[in-house]
Amino acid sequence: MRAASASPPPATGPSAVTASARITAAPGGRLPELRGEGPLAVRRTRSTGSRARVCLVGAMSAPLNGDRLALTVTVLPGAALHVVSAAACVALPGDRDHRAEYLTDIHVGEDAELRWTPEPLISARGSDLYVRTRIRLAPGARLHHREEHLAGRADEEPGRLVSRLTVHRADRVLLDQETRHGPEEPGWWGGAVMGGRRAVGQILLVDPAPTGSPGGAVGPTAAPTVFTDPPTGGLAARMALEGPAVLISAVATDGLGVRRLLERAELPRASTGDTPDTRPGPTTRR
Repeated sequence: MRAASASPPPATGPSAVTASARITAAPGGRLPELRGEGPLAVRRTRSTGSRARVCLVGAMSAPLNGDRLALTVTVLPGAALHVVSAAACVALPGDRDHRAEYLTDIHVGEDAELRWTPEPLISARGSDLYVRTRIRLAPGARLHHREEHLAGRADEEPGRLVSRLTVHRADRVLLDQETRHGPEEPGWWGGAVMGGRRAVGQILLVDPAPTGSPGGAVGPTAAPTVFTDPPTGGLAARMALEGPAVLISAVATDGLGVRRLLERAELPRASTGDTPDTRPGPTTRR
């Protein structure tokens, strides 16, 4: 069982780069395919039990405007994989006539598990980046997918970022959403998107095991739960989806606040002062 290859279109502009990488995980912690090119370097790191661990390492500055990057990840049936990154990914300006594209295709097979926890994506001033992530899950697949975006570096105006996440489970759409922020995106600074904050993040948890059973970390809730972080003006919401699955969305003034809220909402029993609410998560527009 393999994911469709995320083949980027030819790069445009005098300094644009086209590059791709592939990761395939097999049972027993094996990695039968692990290759990358250009800025997409992939390295095996110390595994945890039977779960293989791979680190994405930026081998050069990327993505720059005009670059086309593609990553394909396949977790074969019965395998387990954890993907991390060595540092934050910074989108930088380049050929201003063309946006950069970073395409990721992920396929998680039956009774397989993927943990996806890279460091944040930062859209620097003048950058223009389109991120598209497509995930296909078998009915018995488990997923922990975290993504965090920062609108600009410290004391810097942000670049433009459009991020689309589509998740299919058992050939049915589980989640399809798009987040936009930065110049040329009307209303991104308003309450419907970032609410005057510069950091946004989310965790998608999918686990078909019943709650209370070994590995059964996901269970339905009667209503969304809202979490706050007064020091950073942060706000998060934990919402049940079909699957069973849980989507946790958060916004805060900085990346530390978003990470703290996501971790807190992931384990709500360890939190205090959390109250149910019926409001939707504030970070995305559907």
